[in-house]
Amino acid sequence: MSRPQFSEEELRAIEAEMEKLTVDDVLLQTLVTMVNLGARKLGLAAPPGDEEPKRDLEQTKQAIDAARALFPLLEERHGEELAPVKDALSRLQMAYVQLSGKQTAEPQEEKPSEEGPGPAQSSGRLWVPGQ
Repeated sequence: MSRPQFSEEELRAIEAEMEKLTVDDVLLQTLVTMVNLGARKLGLAAPPGDEEPKRDLEQTKQAIDAARALFPLLEERHGEELAPVKDALSRLQMAYVQLSGKQTAEPQEEKPSEEGPGPAQSSGRLWVPGQ
């Protein structure tokens, strides 16, 4: 595959755009993309004309985990602005838990843990993927 050839003018324009771009810009865009992609992979945001939603729970979980990993990097500088994205991620997590539970063929027996759940996990306030 050959590399695209850019004119001097195009290269200068690309360089000017890169100069304006910040890491925060990329992180914010990636965060929103992960939430949107997670919704699409869960079948919540199917393309027009798709009758049966296609679900990929593994991809959904990965998108959720990636979005959750990005929040600490952005919350300090963009806390209030992130409220709608945080809300969307919470709704995506709840939908994931509901839909992944419905797709289990038969209930799995809980295996007794040697240590038992921690206080946050037993209170139901902690979201744990796959549980």
